[in-house]
Amino acid sequence: MSFAVALFPVVLYIFVVYTLDNFSLVGIRDLVLLVGAGLLAAAACFGLFRLTDPFVSERVSDSLYPILEEAVKALPLWWLARHKKIAFFIDSVICGAAVGGGFSILENVLYLLMGNLGIGTALFRGLEVALIHMGCSAIVAVALMFSVRLLERRHARLPVKKSDITMSLFLFFVAAILHILHNYLHPDPLLQFVVVFGSLGGLLVWVYQYDGDMIHRWLDRGLDKQVALMMDIQQGLLGETKTGQFLLSIKENFPAEVYFDIICYVELYIELAVAAKSRFMTREAGLDEPLDEATRNRYLEQYAEFKNLEKALGQSAKMTVAPVVKFYPADRKALDELLAECR
Repeated sequence: MSFAVALFPVVLYIFVVYTLDNFSLVGIRDLVLLVGAGLLAAAACFGLFRLTDPFVSERVSDSLYPILEEAVKALPLWWLARHKKIAFFIDSVICGAAVGGGFSILENVLYLLMGNLGIGTALFRGLEVALIHMGCSAIVAVALMFSVRLLERRHARLPVKKSDITMSLFLFFVAAILHILHNYLHPDPLLQFVVVFGSLGGLLVWVYQYDGDMIHRWLDRGLDKQVALMMDIQQGLLGETKTGQFLLSIKENFPAEVYFDIICYVELYIELAVAAKSRFMTREAGLDEPLDEATRNRYLEQYAEFKNLEKALGQSAKMTVAPVVKFYPADRKALDELLAECR
């Protein structure tokens, strides 16, 4: 019974965080795999700490071990962020919570095996341990999303906001400090729980609001600009938009045939991006009627042509139009879903 009580908080927390995902971009299968990754991370840390315990004092371990734990838990989250498997900040919170939940499951089980805890103690400790691991992993996941955005902007030769750099570093710092503070407050479990719950709750509310604003910017302003540019290209009016003016400014840098391929490459990218976003919006509105065969084939043919042009264009040409042809995680996620539906 104690084992079930200790595991209950993890299931509860994951369920609560998962219900916040209005766009349902993180599947149940992904959550299960991430919980498994958290279990593996906990096993790795447990083995490492067993080896280092004889050489590390308790005071040092209270500060060092939390940082090591967050670093190990961050590995699967970094892979997801780097490969654009998580699109929005709320997705990163959900994925981070799942990894932290898996970590806390094994930690709770080990504590139950090593001590004779009553049901009340097991429940409270399960709540508190699950909260710190899931919360700190969620913070680290958001920080990793910021980091990936910075790398994407630098790769696309776009300006990098100092505020984003500051926020990324701040979130990494907060995750480490909260976990360390949690360890130092263990003589007072109630204060420990209140401090951690208040800090993480406030952060989650901020992330949820920030993410909602970012999604609307991505869907509304981004879509409007892409539609306007697509129409300008099709009508031969590139000079009507700033992006079009940029494309005209590079015309003299390339042979005519290469420039023609560049314009085709940009046009295909925009058509695919607009189709993916439009499909994303209709799906979330509950209007996701199946695509007809002709439409599916057209999208697949466009994508195949886009990839062929991408291979044919030289590195110089691709770098030049990188500020225009840029797939952020949200764009990649929407396009992957569209292609999966077409196939």
